Amino acid sequence: MSLFLRTFATCMKQGRIETIITRIISTTFIVVALAVFKPFGLDAWQWQVYVHLAAFWVIGFSTCMLTDIILKYVVRMPRSFKKGVEYIIRRNLWFQLINTPLVALGICLYRHFVLSDRVEGNQFSIINFFETLVIIAFCSFAIGLYWRFKFRSKYLAMELEETRQLNEELRKLSTSETEEPLETLRPQELILTGTTNESVTLQISHLLFIEAVGNYVKVNYLRNDQVHTDMLRATMKQMVEALNDYPMIVRCHRAFLVNLGQVEQIVSHSGSTQLLIKHCNESLPVSRSNMSQVKAAIKRGQSDAHIDSALA
Repeated sequence: MSLFLRTFATCMKQGRIETIITRIISTTFIVVALAVFKPFGLDAWQWQVYVHLAAFWVIGFSTCMLTDIILKYVVRMPRSFKKGVEYIIRRNLWFQLINTPLVALGICLYRHFVLSDRVEGNQFSIINFFETLVIIAFCSFAIGLYWRFKFRSKYLAMELEETRQLNEELRKLSTSETEEPLETLRPQELILTGTTNESVTLQISHLLFIEAVGNYVKVNYLRNDQVHTDMLRATMKQMVEALNDYPMIVRCHRAFLVNLGQVEQIVSHSGSTQLLIKHCNESLPVSRSNMSQVKAAIKRGQSDAHIDSALA
């Protein structure tokens, strides 16, 4: 236990150090850009320009640290590599959205109270704020591209590890003593209907996936160990509502509903994720907006399988 705590403390310390180094490099990049292009009338100053650039650096770095605090305690998004690549990308986006206006505001106020003596155009105004915001946003975008390229290999490695863990959980679900722990409490036979008199009757565990095709949906399922496809005049929203009571059936894409119990493997490649379906050669795309729902359903199914095994 003590070894685990020491390891965890070391990782946390390394994480903080990495964050601080990242913020230092990012702030320095922006200050160097300001030193090269000298906006805000900085060329009117002589040696004092370096003092003002140092002040900009302090403003930028302090604001970055403040933004991290806001994300952790207000937005409830602490820095973590364990929550996956999707979480990191979403947190970085939130960081940019919060940090950029705050840095622009800090520099704009500095322009008003310190730089306006020699340059009248530095008086605080909405126009000056948006001018500062555009400059800082451009610099933030440029440094963001650098970090994205620098950490690309790390993100891809994390994505592959995350995919490996999900596949392991899928295998445990398929080999557990109770293959459908949640669905056993509900009727196994399901009748899917559309806006016409047509309907599809199937065992819920035999459903493979449903695909939206214009005003119709294609229901793909097993019958006598053969894959069948039936068309229904219905919307994907109607199918989602009809299958809402079955947690292992989730929407992985705006055009697809999938039964995770019939997923053979999850494949991640170059930032895209696909689900390989058993009994057929189909692979379904997983959109970023639906990835968290797929992960949650797999983890929930694995947790329920453990519970049912313990009760048995």
